[in-house]
Amino acid sequence: ACSPQNCSQPDLSLLSLAGHVPCGLICHPDKEHILYPLGCTVVIQDLDSKKQTFLHGHTNNVSCIVVSGNGVYVASGQVTFLGFKADVILWDFQRKELLARLSLHKGKVEGLAFSPNSLYLVSLGGQDDGSVVVWHVGKREAVCGSPASAHSAGSMTVVVCSSRRDEMFVTAGNGTIRVWELDLANRKIRPTECQTGQLRRVIKCVKVADDDNYFYVGTSSGDVLKVNTNNKLMTHYGPQKEKFSSGVTALLLLKTGDLIVGTGGGIVALCKGSNYKVMKKIQVQGAVTSLTCSGQDHQFFVGTNECQIYRINYTAFKEELIAACHTEAIHDIVFPLGTSDLFATCSKNDIRVWHTPENRELLRIVVRNMTCHAVEITSDGKSIISAWNDGKIRAFTPETGRLMYVINHAHSLGVTAIAATSDCKRIISGGGEGQVRVWEIGEKTHKLGEVLKEHVSAVSCIKIKKNNRECVTASLDGTCIIWDIVRFVRNQMILANTLFKCVCYHPEEYQIITSGTDRRIGYWEVFDGSAIREVEGSVSGSVNGMDITSDGAYFVTGGDDHLVKLWDYNEGAVTHVGVGHSGNIARLKICPGKKYIVSVSADGAILLWKYPDLH
Repeated sequence: ACSPQNCSQPDLSLLSLAGHVPCGLICHPDKEHILYPLGCTVVIQDLDSKKQTFLHGHTNNVSCIVVSGNGVYVASGQVTFLGFKADVILWDFQRKELLARLSLHKGKVEGLAFSPNSLYLVSLGGQDDGSVVVWHVGKREAVCGSPASAHSAGSMTVVVCSSRRDEMFVTAGNGTIRVWELDLANRKIRPTECQTGQLRRVIKCVKVADDDNYFYVGTSSGDVLKVNTNNKLMTHYGPQKEKFSSGVTALLLLKTGDLIVGTGGGIVALCKGSNYKVMKKIQVQGAVTSLTCSGQDHQFFVGTNECQIYRINYTAFKEELIAACHTEAIHDIVFPLGTSDLFATCSKNDIRVWHTPENRELLRIVVRNMTCHAVEITSDGKSIISAWNDGKIRAFTPETGRLMYVINHAHSLGVTAIAATSDCKRIISGGGEGQVRVWEIGEKTHKLGEVLKEHVSAVSCIKIKKNNRECVTASLDGTCIIWDIVRFVRNQMILANTLFKCVCYHPEEYQIITSGTDRRIGYWEVFDGSAIREVEGSVSGSVNGMDITSDGAYFVTGGDDHLVKLWDYNEGAVTHVGVGHSGNIARLKICPGKKYIVSVSADGAILLWKYPDLH
């Protein structure tokens, strides 16, 4: 077998940011790029062309990210398992390459900050680490470290550097604010506790004024404190009466002295600097986790924990959604017959239709508090049929998302798989209880045609033959059954010591390929159900999704090892591997016309891969 070439990076990716990372969305000082974390990668996106580059290097989810003032360096920290080292990685922005791994913290890197002249990088460890370390950027080594908070105080969660002096930085957290001075000669950092009088606050964000005389602190109680940097005393706080609901989670200082405040309740407000009176405000979807200046003074960006990125104009103070994505695990992806320009994905609460050339969301169909397990677009393109955990099959129009019909009580333990015949007259559904049901769909009617009871556990995947006379169902009970859906009897049954997750017909329909939790890809004869061969699909973790090209020469697989693999069907060998996901891949599809491979994962990411040139 040939050694796998690495098509390593996705050609483009769709998902907006990992929205729960505080201050995760950053506008680069060159004013042309934004950066944000996505699982264990850092994405750099060009604002005009929307082109994305990926920084790969972390072994687990990125927990914080920061860009140096001169735009030369990017630093990112990660989470890891308790007791293990959590790396800080220093990157070269221009060359997009890793410069150094800085390993001292354990468990999690909570925050990072570059000093104003990019001489030092300050890193703050998570709750289980509790230390603050100053690194020399040029020498790529630690200068000194110290426990971040006094024994009597709460843990630190925020670190920011001074605006003018390289030797000063601020940390804040649960009921504590400290200003630190670096004594380089003695390699020590010395903290001074800030006095806030009677106030006890949990600090969410800190912003230092450009002249370094003051810094502003946003709290979970919904007010903003102003602290003098020189005498370390709080000078005033506000708003006194109407505090911001759900806490102040992000701050931005304007040249005018006014503040922009982002809250946990999704409010973005322009406040007067003197008394924190709200002058203008708007509501966005999800809690605000990032506010970043776009360099152009008339606009700024907002990132929320529902993975939305907004652009807001200062003067009009109107929000414009520029990127959005699923906030929960994605369960399925499907292309309409014969077009690669659109595809649909489904998740908890919604189904979304995406436009591939522009990487944007066209339609969102919301069903609150329900999870959609599978989605299918009928071959005439007139309806999106979907399988939901409340036991219902719902059909929507693809243009407007209007509900066409609902089949109630389709399955008793939720609908887990769905497929439609090519004449659009029948739907075949599988349920959590293991039944396979055939539904007759008319112009205005839908009725149960037949129930096939063989599987004893959830049906995970259904594929129908082109002539609509036969289908194959894969189940978590370790069987794949080939059904005659004219006479409604079982033709063949395939048994294996695995939970089957996916199945595909070879386009010539004399063989099927299957995979599941035993990590093996099985080739089987349709005629008698006999095993032809078995290849190892993954070294670690289940294989959850597969799709085959229209000519049957190649197929793709994805699963819990986070890798997208392209296989030669006849050789049973991997030709290309795609590295990019940081969550378990749930499903993947090769688009009609073989332009892209689209994969979706449990962390809510949608990645588009350029289909490799195999000539």
